[in-house]
Amino acid sequence: MASRAVLLLSGGLDSYTAGGIARRDGYELYALTVRYGQVHAAEITAAREVARNLAVCRHVEFDVNLATFGGSALVGAGEIPKDRELEAHEIPVTYVPARNTIFLSLALGWAEIVDAEAIAIGVNALDYSGYPDCRPEYLDAFERLASLATKAGIEGRPLRILAPLVRWSKAQIIREGIALGLDYGLTHSCYDPGPAGEPCGRCDSCRLRARGFLEAGVEDPVLRRRGPRS
Repeated sequence: MASRAVLLLSGGLDSYTAGGIARRDGYELYALTVRYGQVHAAEITAAREVARNLAVCRHVEFDVNLATFGGSALVGAGEIPKDRELEAHEIPVTYVPARNTIFLSLALGWAEIVDAEAIAIGVNALDYSGYPDCRPEYLDAFERLASLATKAGIEGRPLRILAPLVRWSKAQIIREGIALGLDYGLTHSCYDPGPAGEPCGRCDSCRLRARGFLEAGVEDPVLRRRGPRS
């Protein structure tokens, strides 16, 4: 039986690339997309397109409404910041408390059920917005937790956390995805899109994406197809 991995799939280019790498490395993919109450829900539609493109074995959309707690601009608690200094050290208001821990825990539960050997996640510790749950030391800690908290771990089959992008720049990620033949025109990154899903061009995610494509020396297909919001 082929190795299996649960892919945390947001519809953005990072999770898409992580999935493409896992597929190249021989994993059958089970994609998990979490509807967590995000106001930029256009990413859910993008995740469906990406899941089809990756030919995943199954795509589950799971509801955990973190907007009930609030605490982040991504779930409607405050305005999405625009034109922020990307190298600033403070954690931005787009940080969703414990989001990756919740997502990884859900993926861990499904991984046990489908006998997956790994969870693939597209977190990145270089071109990111200062989120503490995107760091390598956090992922190492969760992998240790998984080895202690699961039947598979106790039986000597510890689950791996696959985070191939964690030390890559956005440009490196884009170049790898292009080499894999990924269609980044399917993806969605903007935190504050327009009515038709067009990117704002000014939020952290849009600007990090734009910098990545510029440094990679290629055109962003989303801008070619939709253009930025005016």
